Amino acid sequence: MNEKKTAERGYHHGDLRDALIRAADALLAERGLEGFTLRETARRAGVSPAAPSHHFGGTAGLLTEIAALGYQELANRLTLAGETGTAADRLKAQGVAYVRFAVDFPGRFHLMFRHDLLVRDQPSLEQATGRAWDALEKTVLAIRGQSDGAELDAEGEAMLIGIWSTAHGFAHLTLDKKLARIADCGSDDAMLDSLLPTIIDTLWVKKLG
Repeated sequence: MNEKKTAERGYHHGDLRDALIRAADALLAERGLEGFTLRETARRAGVSPAAPSHHFGGTAGLLTEIAALGYQELANRLTLAGETGTAADRLKAQGVAYVRFAVDFPGRFHLMFRHDLLVRDQPSLEQATGRAWDALEKTVLAIRGQSDGAELDAEGEAMLIGIWSTAHGFAHLTLDKKLARIADCGSDDAMLDSLLPTIIDTLWVKKLG
């Protein structure tokens, strides 16, 4: 009997699904989107090449689960960063947390915003995306002096998108090693600890002071 089929039969349904997700996540982290294939994912999980498609409906379904994992981790980090300190402190901490996530999980980070590769209405992705966005929105409400659960007005929405854009752009520049050419910070950690909080403070916090 084929060894892969034997291994596949040894999995419980949920275990096999999790094994494929772990294998895909590891492959994505190692090789990026350019080197990702369902066949290699199956090989690493020790199952038949058809298994990923059977469980996820194809590449998009599996990659969407990895993207959901990314948003879950990002949401956890943004929530934790937004728990202590003044509203301004929390905003800067969340900006740093956003970029540290990108540095720690570059494969997931690049995938999360590739709408062309994902199943956008998949519940796991929608829920995780909402949690990450809500964590940042809560801080924007606080920095604008509004209570939790209030609805942001147009100016607040613009601020939310602007803060996200600032952190997102900084993350890409950090991953592409572009900032090292123009900022004398010495390392990614130094840039995150000093340069990014200063940028957020200058662009957003001081304008509201």
